[in-house]
Amino acid sequence: MSYLSKKTVEDLQVAGKRVLVRCDFNVPLKNGVITDENRIVAALPTIRYLINNGAKVILCSHLGKPKGEPKPELSLAPVAVRLSEKLGKDVVFAADDTVVGDNAKAAVAAMKDGDVVLLQNTRYRVEETKNGEAFSRELGSLCDLFVNDAFGAAHRAHCSTVGVASFVEESANGYLMAKEVQYLGSAVNDPARPFVTILGGAKVADKLNVIENLLNKADTLIIGGGMAYTFLAAKGYGVGASLLDSEKIDYCREMLARAEEKGVKILLPVDCVIAKSFPDPIDTDIAVDVVASNAIPNDMMGLDIGPATAELFATEVKNAKTVVWNGPMGVFENPTLAKGTIAVAKALAETDAITIIGGGDSAAAVNTLGFGDKMSHISTGGGASLEFLEGKELPGIAAMSDK
Repeated sequence: MSYLSKKTVEDLQVAGKRVLVRCDFNVPLKNGVITDENRIVAALPTIRYLINNGAKVILCSHLGKPKGEPKPELSLAPVAVRLSEKLGKDVVFAADDTVVGDNAKAAVAAMKDGDVVLLQNTRYRVEETKNGEAFSRELGSLCDLFVNDAFGAAHRAHCSTVGVASFVEESANGYLMAKEVQYLGSAVNDPARPFVTILGGAKVADKLNVIENLLNKADTLIIGGGMAYTFLAAKGYGVGASLLDSEKIDYCREMLARAEEKGVKILLPVDCVIAKSFPDPIDTDIAVDVVASNAIPNDMMGLDIGPATAELFATEVKNAKTVVWNGPMGVFENPTLAKGTIAVAKALAETDAITIIGGGDSAAAVNTLGFGDKMSHISTGGGASLEFLEGKELPGIAAMSDK
C-alpha cells in the first residue's frame, strides 16, 4: 500500500461540513497544567486550514490511560483552554464522560462555520481501544468528514483513528500526518544516498524488525545505546555487567553476517563509558571510566558510547545524504552519560543531509539538548515511527480514503 496515495485535508470539500479531526493531544500534565505543548502546536496547521475554509471543526484525542473510565485528572479541559489561546478564538469543550453525550451533540448542533468544539478524552470509553463499532458509529454521527492528524496513534486500530472512517462520507490525512508520511516514506522507500540509520535505546528485542527491514534499505547501520552490548557479545567480546539480551546473541550474529553479505556497513562502539552501576537517581553524579569496547571489566557496565565512537559515528553522519535516528546512545538523562547522544545530535545538526528523528527518546533528547530546530523532521510518534521503519502497515493511515 502506498501511503502517498491517500487523500490529504486539501482534497476534501470542507466548507459548511462538520469535520471530525483526530489529533494527538496526549500532552504531559502536572497539577492540571500542560508542561509541554509541542503536540498542540503540531496540530494547529490542520485546524487553522479547516477554520479558514469554513468547516465546523470537531476535535478529538486520547490523553493518558484512563482505561475506559472517566478520570478528572485526564480530562482534555486544559487542552481546550490552551487551544483557545493559540487559535485566538473560543474552543468549546464538550464535557461528556461518554464522549458523544448530550453536551457534545448540543455543542455540534449549535456550530457555525469556522467554530471549534473539543470532545472529551476518547479513552473514557472502554470500546475506544477495541475499535468497537458502536462507539465508532457514535463518533461518525457527529460529522460528515474525518481527518486523521494523530501520527502518534496511527499504529493503533481504535475507534477514533480507524473505526469512525467507515461512518463518514470521506476521510483524509491532516498536514502533520502527511508530513510524517512524506519524510519517513521517502527515507525508507527512496532515500538520497548514502542512507545512514542510527539505532539506540535499551533492547535489541524492541528493534528486531527495524534492523531486519533496514538491512535491505540502508547503506550504513549505526548501533549504540544498551542494545549495542548484545551485538558486541555476538562478536565474542566480554561486556561485563552491561545490559545484555542473551537470547538475542545468535540473532545479532546472524544480522552481522547478513550485513556483510549485502555490503551494508554496521558500525558498533569501539569504546564505552563504563561505571560500577546504573545511576540512581538517574541524574546523580557518577564516577566513570572509558575503555575499549572489547575490554569492559567483568564488574563494570557500559552506559554510553566513548569519545572515539562518537567521532566514528559523527564522521559517518557527515558523509550521509539521509539520516534516520531512533534511540539514544546512552543514559542521556544523566549529564555525565549524555556526551555520546550530544555528539550524535551535534553531528546531525551540522550535516547537510536530510535528518529524521524517529520520535520517543530520540526526539526528547534532540529537543532537550537544543538541536530540534536543526533537524529536517522530528517525528511525533515513537511507536508509530518504529512500526513505519519496520515496514508495517499503519492502520490509522490505511483507513483513509484513496485519492
